[in-house]
Amino acid sequence: MCSRRIYKTLVTMPNDSRVPFLFFGTPHVAAETLRALLDAGFVPHAVITNPDAPKGRGLALAPSPVKELALARNIEVRTPVKLDDATQEAIRAFGAEYAVVVAYGKIFPEALIQAFPKGVLNVHYSLLPRYRGATPTEAALLHGDIETGITVQKMTKELDAGDILVQEKLPIAPNETVLELRPRLISLGSKLLVEALPRFERGELTPIPQDPALATHSGKFKKEDGQIDLGASGIANWNKYRGYLDTIGTHFFTADGTRVKITAAHLDGDRFVIDRVIPEGRREIAYVDLKA
Repeated sequence: MCSRRIYKTLVTMPNDSRVPFLFFGTPHVAAETLRALLDAGFVPHAVITNPDAPKGRGLALAPSPVKELALARNIEVRTPVKLDDATQEAIRAFGAEYAVVVAYGKIFPEALIQAFPKGVLNVHYSLLPRYRGATPTEAALLHGDIETGITVQKMTKELDAGDILVQEKLPIAPNETVLELRPRLISLGSKLLVEALPRFERGELTPIPQDPALATHSGKFKKEDGQIDLGASGIANWNKYRGYLDTIGTHFFTADGTRVKITAAHLDGDRFVIDRVIPEGRREIAYVDLKA
């Protein structure tokens, strides 16, 4: 029964880490973190990632970035559809002391968290308890924050509420968009994790409980959240543009109801300046041409 739910892809290579661990992750951000761990000699016993998913115009099944990297490094890969009892039993069979989770995409059952004697570490892209949830990077930009950061926490049943192990701040430039900020956060998160793991494995890190009274949240967003009001504050519109640039994007509607996607913009003082747009059903044009 287990073999149908979770399958081996390759034979595991020897673990260079002093303590056996598993890595859970799926998208690009997780793959870059895994790459940093591998380059530093921290090789997980296995990688757990989401199943192959449809991608591209042909919607052919494609592996996750984490799976691609793990296969290239000859690391065992498993792709469970659910973290059900059978899956958890198979994961426990690895005998790993702890797990590292980066953007895995599934909620960990409490029983699975407790299956790791040293716990489950999670890299979160905010200064917890600020911006718990799925979109902390976007939230920091939407709110016009001047700094964000990385938190390595011990996972608990409650989302992003675990004890803080290490944390480091990162300034946000006024003209910085998510396209520039996200790679810097990924790099910092990878570095912080690599530096923390030896101390964590030796039991030298003191967990610091989060103050729930200071917690804020960052939830998922919908396409309509990217709509801006051209008459609103320039700073507010810029923060929407910079926060949603690599996901849902931003748009507005003309007087005749045409939806116009903003493809390029910048901040000039406190003015939100639109440079290029795509009117619905048309090709990309300069914004001045739309108004002509």
